Amino acid sequence: MPKFSVHVPHSLSQQEARLRLERFAERLQQKFQNQVSDLHQEWENDTLRFRLKTYGIPLEGRITVSDTELDLDGDLPFSAMMFRGKIESTIREELERLVA
Repeated sequence: MPKFSVHVPHSLSQQEARLRLERFAERLQQKFQNQVSDLHQEWENDTLRFRLKTYGIPLEGRITVSDTELDLDGDLPFSAMMFRGKIESTIREELERLVA
């Protein structure tokens, strides 16, 4: 399965970045309510695992919180490869707003 990744630097403490990231799924659901469904998230240490569907296409990934950065790595189905750039830029924008 193809991969996608996003790296967003931040100047917050790791704890504060994690607290803000806890609202990530809620924020996506509110902003993209007509485009995102079946949104789930769970924490494993300092990594947020998530899965969702956008326009019926399943996406899943992991966002690891460090002292200086949010690192997202995810899996894309082949059917979504043509939208990879848009998916990455949209997620990057949302994460940047979250830690701003």
